[in-house]
Amino acid sequence: MQIKGVITALVTPFKNGELNEEGLRQNIRHQIAAGVEGVLALGTTGETPTLSENEQKRVIDITVEEAKGKVLVMLGTGTNCTATTQKKTKEAMEAGADAALVVTPYYNCPTQNGIYAHFEAVSKIGFPICVYNIEKRCGRNIETNTLKRIAKLDSVIAVKEASGSVAQAADVLEQCTSDLSDFSVVSGDDGLTLPMMSLGAKGVISVLSNAFPSEIVKMVAAANAGDFTEARRIHFRLAPLFRTAFIESNPIPIKWVMEEIGLAGGDCRLPLLPFSVEGRQLMSDVLSNLNIEEKVGV
Repeated sequence: MQIKGVITALVTPFKNGELNEEGLRQNIRHQIAAGVEGVLALGTTGETPTLSENEQKRVIDITVEEAKGKVLVMLGTGTNCTATTQKKTKEAMEAGADAALVVTPYYNCPTQNGIYAHFEAVSKIGFPICVYNIEKRCGRNIETNTLKRIAKLDSVIAVKEASGSVAQAADVLEQCTSDLSDFSVVSGDDGLTLPMMSLGAKGVISVLSNAFPSEIVKMVAAANAGDFTEARRIHFRLAPLFRTAFIESNPIPIKWVMEEIGLAGGDCRLPLLPFSVEGRQLMSDVLSNLNIEEKVGV
């Protein structure tokens, strides 16, 4: 299995404060119709820390029912407890997912050796793992030397590189893929997808594709085909959206955009607040200038 192309980090839509199951189904169908390679449920964008165990199970069941066999199904299973992460990863495997996204243990602030030991223990489940490196949410960066060790573990197949540093991404691509041809590096930042792909990344686990999957698919497909002229054209066209979609905590802006264009987003759960008036105005201006037409309502 190779992680590549566009994998959408799905929002968890709410309606009247409850999980909007039909909205989630419609969103997944919209993604598949747009040509994404996969969907990720229970990630950061899915507001997973606010979901009950029963809600998480329903999200898993719905995602597998709608997407299994059509696109890759990835589930976020990472926590700051190794034993819990092992349990959730095993449950993802048993539920019928194709891979797990495992984030760096957060809050505990383990050493680099502790980070390695965490992934080593989870890899023993025997289920494909995509490592998720995002220091700004976890308090720890996975240093490239540590990632090189992790990448050699059985079951570890990819990294979602969201350090925010093109320099680090370049180091990862140089040092972690030269001897491991089956190990994939994908962007975890929409705005850095094209720069990373120019260096050899295979795609993106995307937030923006919740609303505009066709546009992100076109950009990534062009880059993978070596047509960087077309990929740059799309990148620069979308650049204002890349910036504005993260002016407030993800997924606040993208959920608002989804509602504006007829997709199921709903509000966020506390402690995340609705998109501010100022943010809505900025985003409205961006959307008006972009004039993107996505086919919605699949």
